[in-house]
Amino acid sequence: MRASKGLASRRRRGRSGHLLAAIVLVLAVVGGALGAAGCGSVSTSTSAKLQVVAAENFWGSIAAQLGGKQVQVRSIVVNAATDPHSYEPTAKDARAMAGARLALVNGIGYDEWASRLLKANPVSGRVVLNVGDTLALKAGDNPHQWYSPSAVRRIVAQLTADYQRLEPQNAGYFAQQRHLFESSDLAQYDRLRTEIRTRYAGVPVGYSESIFAPLGEDLGLKLLTPYSFAKAIAEGSEVSATDKQTVDAQAQRREIKVWVFNTQNVTPDVQRVNEIARAQKIPIATVSETLSPASDSFERWQVTQLQRLARALREATGR
Repeated sequence: MRASKGLASRRRRGRSGHLLAAIVLVLAVVGGALGAAGCGSVSTSTSAKLQVVAAENFWGSIAAQLGGKQVQVRSIVVNAATDPHSYEPTAKDARAMAGARLALVNGIGYDEWASRLLKANPVSGRVVLNVGDTLALKAGDNPHQWYSPSAVRRIVAQLTADYQRLEPQNAGYFAQQRHLFESSDLAQYDRLRTEIRTRYAGVPVGYSESIFAPLGEDLGLKLLTPYSFAKAIAEGSEVSATDKQTVDAQAQRREIKVWVFNTQNVTPDVQRVNEIARAQKIPIATVSETLSPASDSFERWQVTQLQRLARALREATGR
């Protein structure tokens, strides 16, 4: 779990001199290596597998399952104590990106370090799947699209199409992997979402930051927290006095039946609402930004969180 104090304040503001210097150093190392090798395109790996690099492990998990035995996936951000927003890439990360035939980044202002690495290191033949671009989203939109079931399905389809384009001889295999993932691996995830939506649609809940918004909307829950509060917490910007008062009052008056917070970003504002919710005996459910534990698959991680949410809703409503 990340250290809660000061995490949010590092977001967005972490891309200053230190990050730029790190990227320059990384690119210099990689550029020199490529130049010495006389390479201007993706190098042939000693492995027969398709080399894939994902900026974050939640997308990396999906990429690995869709690729199966035909791909080798490396995720860069895998530690739950690491903030993807302000991650500083290493020379090893840059070399991995340079050697990838497919790079998977979130985009939407979430992992600018990854996009900068790719733009500064153009490699012929490399396919880049930018989640935000695929979903036609822009900076300022909610970047946490791995919490949107519909967005996940669209990325699954695009990843499969990219795999098939890169290795047409394995197109049938990748189609089978997609079918297995969607029909079997995501089965419990889909079932739990349907059950929660059927039983608890319209139940008012509060949430600490915008990562939960896409899932809460999919579940049909009534999201009472002002989106400006949740967005500010996620981005590390100042929460307005009005939003603080509104969120505090919603908990104090028990207008929310459940409070959902991100365990990887517990700012003083979030901690204060946590304490109010406990004092008012409002059931609390937790989510995390990246795979927790890091060894989990995307679907196991999401199912565990949905189960916690279902228990909190059942406790809150008695049904």
